[in-house]
Amino acid sequence: MKRIFFAVFLLSSIQLVAQPTVREQFEKINTVADAEKYVTANPNLKPSIMRLSYGKDTAIIDKRLLKQNKGDIFSVGFVTYKVVDVKESNAYRASYIFLDRGSLNNREVDSLSKLIVGKLNAGESFESLSDKYTMDGNDTKGDLGWFYGEGQVPKEVQEAVAKHKKGDIFFLDIPERQWYYILKKTYDDDFKKEIVVLKANGR
Repeated sequence: MKRIFFAVFLLSSIQLVAQPTVREQFEKINTVADAEKYVTANPNLKPSIMRLSYGKDTAIIDKRLLKQNKGDIFSVGFVTYKVVDVKESNAYRASYIFLDRGSLNNREVDSLSKLIVGKLNAGESFESLSDKYTMDGNDTKGDLGWFYGEGQVPKEVQEAVAKHKKGDIFFLDIPERQWYYILKKTYDDDFKKEIVVLKANGR
């Protein structure tokens, strides 16, 4: 009888030791579909999938999760979390005045640029000056609207706007394309981050 009891105890101990931890299980989960399967297969661990957005979800644990990168795993108390998916984007907004180097020589571009900046400094609005001086036929008062990624604005424009802060007026010269811009950053960057997190009881 003692031998049978010992054998059962030994077998149970081996199974207990062999069972992977929640962290080890999470390391094998790489997609939202994997996470959904895990939730269905492990109800005893009370798993769930959280979808969080930067600026919208503000609980302390939510803020901590939103600072993580895709694939990060960590435990708080007896609960383990894994960031399964991350989507980030930055949108920018600016106004512009376009001067065409194909129609103007260097001296004319410099002279016109100084004239426009002088009028801006004297209090004239960027919008009215854009309508008056821009050379691309655009009648949007120079407003580019919100943009992110190539295809909406030239890459060089987005990179230049990203380096400045709201209210800055600056110049962008792209001589190989014969483009010259006077730009004003009109809004703070609109940062968006959305994450999918798997959580479960255990470590």
